[in-house]
Amino acid sequence: MRLERLNQDKIRIFLTFDDLVERGINKEDIWHDIPKVHELFNDMMDQAYQELDFEVSGPVAVEVFNLPAQGMVVIVTRGKGSYDPRQEDDKENDTEDQLDDEFYELEVTLDECDDVLFSFKELDDVIHVCHKLLPFVEGEGKLYTYNNRYYLLFEDVSLEESVYELMIALLSEFGEPSMTSRYILDEYASVVVEQEAVKTICKHFKP
Repeated sequence: MRLERLNQDKIRIFLTFDDLVERGINKEDIWHDIPKVHELFNDMMDQAYQELDFEVSGPVAVEVFNLPAQGMVVIVTRGKGSYDPRQEDDKENDTEDQLDDEFYELEVTLDECDDVLFSFKELDDVIHVCHKLLPFVEGEGKLYTYNNRYYLLFEDVSLEESVYELMIALLSEFGEPSMTSRYILDEYASVVVEQEAVKTICKHFKP
């Protein structure tokens, strides 16, 4: 589980499938209001408080994006009625008593994405994986560079399950699933190859 503060009232949490399996949760469970999903959310909020000093109670907006290859991205937005300890230092004792009686009022939005997005430390890693992917996804891929890393995006992936699993295995061998969304990349990253990145990389670079 990795967390990132987006602004004062919003954080992003990246959950891998291993995070879910450890808690006995599968993808389908996220769509249901069941105790173990609430436990997961409480764990996320505990970690958010410890790592980011982000604490909430009352209304909370939760956006869940299911990424088939990587896991899930959860955006948590604190509502106007939420508690911020930095704004209530002089009422610490009263607030602790109040929090005992409060609960999360969740407004959950769920979405699913067929994009596959992996990040790589070096261009050499991109070159090697592209040559291995070439027989399967020759005309696919968009390559970005952002914060000294390379990002390979495959949009709306539709492959046979066996080919898809092989693709993910190859990408995982050289890179790692990215918690940075394609929307962040579109806004802030530099585009290295706009389209057919796999084919283009293989054409110009040898492994």
